[in-house]
Amino acid sequence: MNIFIAIDSFKGSLSSLQAGKAAAEGILSVFPDAKITVSPLADGGEGTVDAVIGAMHGRKRTLTVTGPLGAPVKATYGILDKTKTAVIEMAAAAGITLVPEEKRNALYTTTFGVGEMIADAVHKGCRDFLIGIGGSATNDGGTGMLRSLGAKFLDQNGNDIPLGAIGLSTLAEIRTDGLLKELSDCRFRVACDVKNPLCGENGCSAVFGPQKGLAAEYISLADAWLSAYAALTKTLSPASDAEKEGCGAAGGMGFAFLSYLSAELRSGIELVLDVTEAKKHIQEADIVLTGEGRLDGQSCMGKAPVGVAKLAKKHGKTVIALAGGVTEDADQTHDHGIDAFFPIVRTPCTLAEAMQTENAYRNMRSTVREIFRLIKLC
Repeated sequence: MNIFIAIDSFKGSLSSLQAGKAAAEGILSVFPDAKITVSPLADGGEGTVDAVIGAMHGRKRTLTVTGPLGAPVKATYGILDKTKTAVIEMAAAAGITLVPEEKRNALYTTTFGVGEMIADAVHKGCRDFLIGIGGSATNDGGTGMLRSLGAKFLDQNGNDIPLGAIGLSTLAEIRTDGLLKELSDCRFRVACDVKNPLCGENGCSAVFGPQKGLAAEYISLADAWLSAYAALTKTLSPASDAEKEGCGAAGGMGFAFLSYLSAELRSGIELVLDVTEAKKHIQEADIVLTGEGRLDGQSCMGKAPVGVAKLAKKHGKTVIALAGGVTEDADQTHDHGIDAFFPIVRTPCTLAEAMQTENAYRNMRSTVREIFRLIKLC
């Protein structure tokens, strides 16, 4: 029997790898000779670096970069030496969790440190980039990132504009001749599940700005500044399109990647599955195990387990999902490739007790064991 396991993390309880190992132990207690492949799983957001380097035997690199408030922060990204691939989470350098709640103001936060991570990876020989852009604290249209890669954003007097969205209010000229030459040899694949355009009522300022501390009176102004930035960009790159899906992701970071770095925006889970070579393992498997901390109707909206299930169904595989808890509408996942799902909590307990790593690990192992005891009888 050949089993492929790719379970998303149970946040605050089990990492993706811990969940997979517990499931593997449950299978081996019933089928000692089973061939099992455990692949860490993520959807392009938090945990993507760990998942990809864990699956592909990469390594981590930590450096000091400019944080979202302009102060130095330590940021870590992954490197896959074999393919010269850098795996970067934007949130490591420009994430909202790096900004204390009382200091959140998207007028002044910057993506400068993200560009510093990219430049560092370029200098380390990386030419393929997998970048997750979730969890940002910014609304600067990716201009901070581009500045740290060598682009110039100038006011009408030829001076550098301030960092952050506020700087766009004085933007008059963009120069790209100083961009790192190596970038032309690089491929950027960006994990992006946000469909919003750059501007307008569905743009990044209106939809995501408030949760990043953008005051109501500045939403229309920030939107106008981004619109002017997009217009200037179009004079440099006529193919640039601020209305394209994903341009509004991460405060306009999607627009910067598409317009200046010829990036490809893709579903986060599909991209991670591609990079970790999940297709090959699924093709060889008899059964696929997946799951996440909470399985519900929202799991069908691009979440990791359904991404695994969709890929598995393309190859006619049976898919079983495990979850810490399930809801009534979790039945919807059956229409998206999950054949059966099982909550792992075995006895009445508090949420805190269920989320204790030791308990969750034991529950995962025991539940999977019982599932495979039944499979053995069939």
